[in-house]
Amino acid sequence: MNKVFLLDSTLRDGAQSVGISFSVQDKLKIARILDDLQVDYIEAGNPGSNPKDMEFFELLRTNPLQHSKVAAFGATRKKNTAVEDDANLRSLLSAGTDCVAIFGKSWDIHVTDILRASLEENVEMIRDTVRFMKENGKEVIYDAEHFFDGYRANPEYALKTLEAAYESGADCLCLCDTNGGSFPDFVQSVTKLVIERYPVAVGIHAHDDAGMAAANSVLAVSAGATHVQGTLVGFGERCGNANLATVLANLQLKMGYDCVPAEALERLTSTVHEVADVSNISVSKNMPYVGANAFAHKGGMHVDGVMKNSLTFEHVAPSAVGNSRRVMMSEVAGRSAILEKVKKFYPEIKKDSEEATKIIEMVKQMEHQGYQFEGAESSFELEVRRLLGTRPKFFELQMLSVTDEQQSESRKKPSYATIKVLVGDQLEITAAEGMGPVNAIDAALRKALEVFYPEIGEIRLTDYKVRVLDSESATAATVRVLIESTDGHEYWTTVGVAVDIMQASTRALMDSIEYKLLKSNATAQSDMKQTESA
Repeated sequence: MNKVFLLDSTLRDGAQSVGISFSVQDKLKIARILDDLQVDYIEAGNPGSNPKDMEFFELLRTNPLQHSKVAAFGATRKKNTAVEDDANLRSLLSAGTDCVAIFGKSWDIHVTDILRASLEENVEMIRDTVRFMKENGKEVIYDAEHFFDGYRANPEYALKTLEAAYESGADCLCLCDTNGGSFPDFVQSVTKLVIERYPVAVGIHAHDDAGMAAANSVLAVSAGATHVQGTLVGFGERCGNANLATVLANLQLKMGYDCVPAEALERLTSTVHEVADVSNISVSKNMPYVGANAFAHKGGMHVDGVMKNSLTFEHVAPSAVGNSRRVMMSEVAGRSAILEKVKKFYPEIKKDSEEATKIIEMVKQMEHQGYQFEGAESSFELEVRRLLGTRPKFFELQMLSVTDEQQSESRKKPSYATIKVLVGDQLEITAAEGMGPVNAIDAALRKALEVFYPEIGEIRLTDYKVRVLDSESATAATVRVLIESTDGHEYWTTVGVAVDIMQASTRALMDSIEYKLLKSNATAQSDMKQTESA
């Protein structure tokens, strides 16, 4: 297979995204995650821009990565400045990386209106900088900023800037769609022209302002590019960079290119979520390949088809990227979808069995009450186990009292929850406060149950949604509460329905805790069996 080199710019271009702020430790964690994925290059920041980036480079020098090359990023020399006197270039050298990514101007209006330099001086700035870095033993990736806009406006000059980098020894000419407005056919044709003109590696750096970044990256590779830049989760300046997870999966699974080892690709979904967690963002459920909905099936015809032959409604096997199939339960999914979901934890279920009939009837009754198990599969599993008599009784809520004091701008008081739970034959009574009644209930439940189950401390709520099901009933309306939780490794969603929002929230919170305990108990039993067999 032909090799395509990947450069991840999460720590540099991704850090420019609105809402993203990396600490040095965040950057180290993400670098290790990307290194485990075995991307070829990690663009780690501009050492000349801030002390934090320089500290990061220093830490990497003392504890280097195992697989990925680290690239320091910076601009060409300033105008009217000798290359050896440029402070930013000296910072690039002091970063101690084997590779540097140098960006320069390709669009004439950026030279004249932004740099306020002559067109010829800009060419010399590129030439001097690349030559200087090569003389200092660096691998040089030259990022031709705004190249496609520059080529559209003045093709002769845009190519002249590339020629300066090529003649000075650049190892890769990376064509940047910095404004993200180019279309795939144009990117493909111009990339092909550049490849035919310069016998050196050519790359693509696309932004997603027109929704074309992934397509532009794939089409550039089809034209002969062997270097692709992006960010693993797709975030970046404005609308984001090319989503490297999507591009990687497309190139390797669909086009046969060699990007990362197969075993690394099989961890792609978890890797994307790890980077997102460190970045404190959520992965879009509709993200190709790795999103929660990427292999989710809801329509009855779709579910029936994919169960008979996965090729009918899945373009690749979910396991190829470490994802899994999700069969959604709803009024349009049908009996087969519900039973397929049950088979994950009750594999002996038969389509025409008495248990199956009871489960279908239970789902119909609970949906009539307002429950929605689509997206709340953890509560569904708990309810099925209750129906079949296999739901462990980890605890019993015997009493809950909530006091919610009025708040004013001048005096804010929290809510208080008092709780009594029975675990086995032991009672635990405790109280906790929180900012609002639901937060207080959550705190009280945890405080009471962590005495018996310390693993509850791993749970973190990541989303909380309330929907009024019958608005005509006004304040007496039934509400549905959906709660998404994580223990840092897995995510699960639970649901509660009641007229009282606190009661609905309590049910969803209790299900969340019970589901965690169920899975922890199953893991412990599995480990015990493995130990005994060994």
